[in-house]
Amino acid sequence: MKTQISEGSPIDITAPSGGTTSGVGVLLNLLFGIAVTTNVAGDAVAIHVSGVFDHIAEGAGSGQAFAVGELVYWDNTNKRMTKTSTSNTKVGVAVAAKLTADTTVRLRLVPTI
Repeated sequence: MKTQISEGSPIDITAPSGGTTSGVGVLLNLLFGIAVTTNVAGDAVAIHVSGVFDHIAEGAGSGQAFAVGELVYWDNTNKRMTKTSTSNTKVGVAVAAKLTADTTVRLRLVPTI
C-alpha cells in the first residue's frame, strides 16, 4: 500500500523534557509507549505503542493486586503503573495476575483514546 508508513510499533518521537529511559513508559498528551532506548530531551527515540510488557508498578505495601483483564493506568509523576484511575492515563490491560507484593505488572498496551 502506497500510503502505509509502518506497522505502527515502534514509532519515532522526540524525547520529552526529562528524556526517556529504556523500558520505561513515555506519555505525550494521549500518546503512550515504552521507550526502546535511553535518551535526553529533544533526541529522537523509538517507543513501542503496542505489545505485551513487564513494567514497574505500585508494589509491596501499596495493596495493589491486578487480576487478568483489569485496567492498568500510567502514573506519569512516579513513572509507574497503577490501578488508580484518578489523574492517571489508561494504558493497558493486565495479562497476568500481580500480587500485592509484586513490583511489576505484565500488561498489554491499548490505545489511550
